[in-house]
Amino acid sequence: MKRIFLIVLDSLGAGALPDAAMFEDEGAFTIKALHETGELRIPNLRALGLGNIEGISFLGREEKPRGAYCRIAERSNGKDTTTGHWEIAGIISEKQF
Repeated sequence: MKRIFLIVLDSLGAGALPDAAMFEDEGAFTIKALHETGELRIPNLRALGLGNIEGISFLGREEKPRGAYCRIAERSNGKDTTTGHWEIAGIISEKQF
């Protein structure tokens, strides 16, 4: 039996997506801003492979990450928590809230 632990890091942006201007999110890169403070301490997320994701290797790459990792872009029309959680469950929203 395999288990999946899905970790959702709400509002921890890893760089703006192509549709960022539609949602006034141009230049958004929350995790980089936190990293640049010098105060970001996330050893467990780094061990899982967070720094191996394209675009955020400044966190440090793991040679043998303990988890699977990826960077995804939503297909739904929206940038809010509800839309994102619905999409994780398989519901694609064409209409923005």
